[in-house]
Amino acid sequence: MTSELVIDVQQKEISIALLEDKKLVEYQNEPRSASFSVGNIYIAKVKKLMPGLNACFVDVGFERDAFLHYLDLGTQFSSYEKYLKQVQSDRKKLYPFAKATRLPDLKKDGSVQTTLKVGQEVLVQIVKEPISTKGPRLTCELSFAGRYLVLMPFNDKVSVSSKIKSGEERARLKQLIHSIKPRNCGVIVRTVAEGKRVAELDAELKILTKRWEDALAKVQRTQQRPQLVFEETGRTVALLRDLFNPTYESIHVNDEEVYQEVKDYITLIAPEKANIVKLFTGKLPIFDCFDVTKQIKSGFGKIVNYKHGAYLYSEHTEAMHVIDVNSGTRTKKENGQEQNALETNLGAADEIARQLRLRDIGGIIVIDFIDMNLAEDRQMLYERMCKNMQTDRARHNILPLSKFGLMQITRQRVRPAMDVNVEETCPSCFGKGTVKASLLFTDQLESKIETLVNKIGIRKFYLHVHPYVAAYINKGVFSLKRRWQMKYGLGVHVIPSQKLAMLQYEFYDTHRQFIDMKEEIETK
Repeated sequence: MTSELVIDVQQKEISIALLEDKKLVEYQNEPRSASFSVGNIYIAKVKKLMPGLNACFVDVGFERDAFLHYLDLGTQFSSYEKYLKQVQSDRKKLYPFAKATRLPDLKKDGSVQTTLKVGQEVLVQIVKEPISTKGPRLTCELSFAGRYLVLMPFNDKVSVSSKIKSGEERARLKQLIHSIKPRNCGVIVRTVAEGKRVAELDAELKILTKRWEDALAKVQRTQQRPQLVFEETGRTVALLRDLFNPTYESIHVNDEEVYQEVKDYITLIAPEKANIVKLFTGKLPIFDCFDVTKQIKSGFGKIVNYKHGAYLYSEHTEAMHVIDVNSGTRTKKENGQEQNALETNLGAADEIARQLRLRDIGGIIVIDFIDMNLAEDRQMLYERMCKNMQTDRARHNILPLSKFGLMQITRQRVRPAMDVNVEETCPSCFGKGTVKASLLFTDQLESKIETLVNKIGIRKFYLHVHPYVAAYINKGVFSLKRRWQMKYGLGVHVIPSQKLAMLQYEFYDTHRQFIDMKEEIETK
């Protein structure tokens, strides 16, 4: 299996698509102004105690207060609390972390009332994004994740990923990390560290230790609460850190700044792979070139079609996600309904495993498969789903089919599910049901071009239109585009864009900056 990462950087948003064997399996999209808060560390104050829940609410600066359960304080909370007071007692000189005192572990059956009080300052890390009406979820067991290692202050244990099977390699890594790790710190060795040299692991451990020291220095210097003291790396680099593996063929980026950021990171963690990062300079939108736009439009929405006319119908409620499998227009097999149901369900298992990753669906998922009478067929379907989910990074649990033909899955949820609206609002009537004559659309475009060239003074630009409209504009030897270039100059470029509706258009300058040419009547 080969993997490609395609990064589309726009003026207002950044989109990241992961392709496996040219098939879209993960997609992230967020405004460039938005921050990816999981992993961020704050020094904040307890706002409200909830004895009934054995938890408290903490103000970390979000619209809704964050939730911190007693069990998420961690066994080393007393040590953190004492060291935090020592750090804040001297604003000039930072108390060395290596000299911090280890106090007895916090009792698991303790109470939040006896441990915390309103207004108390705590050092917390976000482990789950705000979802729907809920604020972020917090922990006091801090961690700093790298490519090969995870540093955990006050833990003092060395753990090796269970996916490293060789006993000899596990012993080597444990002994190696014990010899280089700083005092009062624990380390988790990740799977990709298998076979790595001490120099590589030591270099990353020093980087992670520096992040922890910088966070402490910020706690010491600042008095404002809540205060962000450590910010997780950007979405692009964070995704690369967790996903990157030797099967990556290429990483395509259409922005020079992000390209350099990605290249620097790949050079740091895998110098031999630095040449797979490529700057995309094509005129077509980057997602159109790699067939991502079409896969997004066909992969999201309530109804998703898959093999031979069968389709999935999905619905999201407050409590769970529900997916219904339908055979649709699929023709029956000669050997009967049972074989037809089995093949439809196996195809659905392949597509559902992809959909869970693609939309990042978490929580409880209930799937209504087509009924099957044979126990061996139901077992085959269960095994197929388990196999498909092996590549999923999120923690999950799959139950065999119930007697009602339902499969239940729980999947780790750390951020809201990705929801892309694939329906297109008519850009001409805005839902009123009447549009201008289509033949006048090119006249409208020419009017915009004239305004752009003669009144605003922008002579070189790119006009993005639907591929069918672009084909009409470019049709013939003496095409409409050629006539526009003769009239307004050779700076007029027409680009087909699959993301646009039939009568939509967008203007961009030579720096890929959007030019708003819509009139007031078009924006209502």
